[in-house]
Amino acid sequence: MELWPCLAAALLLLLLLVQLSRAAEFYAKVALYCALCFTVSAVASLVCLLRHGGRTVENMSIIGWFVRSFKYFYGLRFEVRDPRRLQEARPCVIVSNHQSILDMMGLMEVLPERCVQIAKRELLFLGPVGLIMYLGGVFFINRQRSSTAMTVMADLGERMVRENLKVWIYPEGTRNDNGDLLPFKKGAFYLAVQAQVPIVPVVYSSFSSFYNTKKKFFTSVTVQVLEAIPTSGLTAADVPALVDTCHRAMRTTFLHISKTPQENGATAGSGVQPAQ
Repeated sequence: MELWPCLAAALLLLLLLVQLSRAAEFYAKVALYCALCFTVSAVASLVCLLRHGGRTVENMSIIGWFVRSFKYFYGLRFEVRDPRRLQEARPCVIVSNHQSILDMMGLMEVLPERCVQIAKRELLFLGPVGLIMYLGGVFFINRQRSSTAMTVMADLGERMVRENLKVWIYPEGTRNDNGDLLPFKKGAFYLAVQAQVPIVPVVYSSFSSFYNTKKKFFTSVTVQVLEAIPTSGLTAADVPALVDTCHRAMRTTFLHISKTPQENGATAGSGVQPAQ
């Protein structure tokens, strides 16, 4: 049997399944997202190299342009509230909740100028995805070696002030889709205190109404930028209280904009528990 008729039949079968099955459509969109990430990363890497010649935070504007186009493949809508709070021309540490591999689309919707991310070192080895992250100035941390991670953070604290950089960090430390926020790790807050720069919380609404692995659908997401939390005059001794303040504010906002019942029976905005 010839190859092309088989491929055509397989494609027609896939299209039929997508039309008839929500699950098939969902997984097809997830596969499309992964394919877009690898394809666009390869193309964007070439553009970044031609435009800027190598690794620089200026490449993030090129990456953002490509990634923001993803939403048109999915018919998604991002409602961004108070984005101006991210646009002030000053260094800051931006912290946000982290729910899935799709977070990158929401991040690029609000990413301010001269903003870099911190990511786990393993992502550097994801072919063109790792390359485009490197070219965009992403700082990679080996989470298995705390001494190395601390050195990177110390260097970053000096650079963000010297080069007027904003740094985006996911303080939960891992993806979380349980309908609530995980306790925050303290690295982002030590960085902000060390550099004496404000913390700007960014909250994405629950992906249970956007990217639901159980009900198999995509819809839309709300992004809320909160007021900056100053760190001027604070020391390392103030970090635990700073973590608690930020976690409370972000969790209250998360429950409010998500409007989803929690596992313990509480509804959005009905109460706030401190970070552990």
